[in-house]
Amino acid sequence: MRCIVTGGAGFIGSNLVDRLVNDNHEVIVFDNLSTGKQENINEKAKFFLVDISHQSYFEDEKMKEIMTGVDVVFHTAALARVQPSIENPIEFNNVNVGGTLNMLKACVDYGVKRFIYSSSSSVYGNVEQLPTTEGHKLNPMSPYALQKLIGEQYCKLYSELHGLETACLRYFNVYGKRMSLDGAYKLVIPIFTEQRLNGKPMTIRGDGEQRRDFTYVGDVVDANVRCMDYPLELNGDSFNIGNGDNRSVNEIANMIGGDSINVEPVIEPKETLADNNKAKRVLGFNPSITIEDWIPTWKKEKGL
Repeated sequence: MRCIVTGGAGFIGSNLVDRLVNDNHEVIVFDNLSTGKQENINEKAKFFLVDISHQSYFEDEKMKEIMTGVDVVFHTAALARVQPSIENPIEFNNVNVGGTLNMLKACVDYGVKRFIYSSSSSVYGNVEQLPTTEGHKLNPMSPYALQKLIGEQYCKLYSELHGLETACLRYFNVYGKRMSLDGAYKLVIPIFTEQRLNGKPMTIRGDGEQRRDFTYVGDVVDANVRCMDYPLELNGDSFNIGNGDNRSVNEIANMIGGDSINVEPVIEPKETLADNNKAKRVLGFNPSITIEDWIPTWKKEKGL
């Protein structure tokens, strides 16, 4: 197939590109390299420096040439994480909502068949049901979470209005190869790793008993590929992509090892835990690795 991966120089996107290339698909990468890295881009993919938040990119003949004949767009590009979105809501909205809408419109304009959207478990907010199903009420607690939900709603709307096949994959705390140790978008594992490498104690927010469903990036990639290959129509369907178990922040700190201190909490859900039965049943999704299995490899790679 002919595929576009937006954010294909980033953490999840670049791992997806590698898998698609290895599976002998033709892969095109859109990225503005604001958080993605040039060295992450597979040399067999075609790279275009594109800022998806600017509509002007999608209105010229070059873009028509690039996107005509594309079978599927994997939309992984986003400004990520909760706290930075609270501090910069307009910038985040321009990328996470405006960029998604630009890509959806371009898919319709240039005849793309399927659009696979990287959403987030943050759309649930604080939950009443654990494990959490896709039918649980949605209660975003940050601009980032709300923007992801708006992206999902646009996907469903474009399926209904234009017949574009769309699917929304709600990721639960993704970790793995190419997690960034830099910038404002780090999750707990790279935060703790960077602190350990710099000889500092690991900073645990609040009491550290908040629990997360940690999901390996290779399993997230597999879910995307399975969604691409799904033989029936997809019309804004949502799928939880999580491991189906969870760990506390304190447990993660113990796995990494070293001194820790407790600091002020931030606004975040107390617990996440995916009910991934729908993804298993419909897509054949099956998580392959746990966080305990993977962290020793990460520590060895980072010299911890």
